[in-house]
Amino acid sequence: MNEMTRPSALLGPEDPAPVGKVEGSQTSPFLLICDHAGNAVPAALRDLGLPAAELERHIAIDRGALQVARRLADRLAAPLIFQRYSRLVIDCNRRPKALDSIPAVSDGTEVVANRELDEAGRRARLTEILLPYHRCIEEALEARAAARQATLLVSVHSFTPELRARPTARPWHLGLCWGHDRRFNDAVLAALEKQEPDLPLGRNEPYAVDMEHDYSIPLHAEARNLPYVEFEMRQDLLEGPEAQEAWAERLERALRQAADDFLRGGE
Repeated sequence: MNEMTRPSALLGPEDPAPVGKVEGSQTSPFLLICDHAGNAVPAALRDLGLPAAELERHIAIDRGALQVARRLADRLAAPLIFQRYSRLVIDCNRRPKALDSIPAVSDGTEVVANRELDEAGRRARLTEILLPYHRCIEEALEARAAARQATLLVSVHSFTPELRARPTARPWHLGLCWGHDRRFNDAVLAALEKQEPDLPLGRNEPYAVDMEHDYSIPLHAEARNLPYVEFEMRQDLLEGPEAQEAWAERLERALRQAADDFLRGGE
């Protein structure tokens, strides 16, 4: 029985499935994930009581990230797994016990529907949205391991140029983020510095991987000793198909060079 045919306490028949996939080639060394790809809200939650404009902000979705991830997956012939629901419903890159897993306030916006959420409502979001997404990633990684397919995990995010709550400029065009393991991040950084020496790069900026509260990289990569890179692209540079294609081409070049160097050099 698949996730969408199980009895549901939250998702209705008209709601989209939480997990989206691009199959790609299983022989590609890359597996792409996009935790904040969508801004869907289950119909039962009535847009969380928010106006439509709030659901288009960075608090609800990593704007442009999925469009770049799809193009990048196509260029690399790589599988892509992405989450369709808004991070305001439940943040699929936060462990369930993290305070901002289901935020009551996000960058100055109060989410009343989250503040008043009871335990049953919290559990429904966890079991119907977050867990199916991460189970899909786990299954993909396990299948690749069983097939002895080397895997480089690529996590695709985007960030806003400025936060309302903390209006400080974020000058980086691209950030690379890591936790304990920076092996493949370093290889990608080296490729980017060689290919585009003038590109404003952030090193663990605007975020670092939070090993205690983040979900995807700590559990799917670090815990498996799996090489990875996490990209953060600035959202105002991702507007429109041409910009998104240019970013996909940029990341493809860096990833291919880094993979050649990294896999040839051994892990």
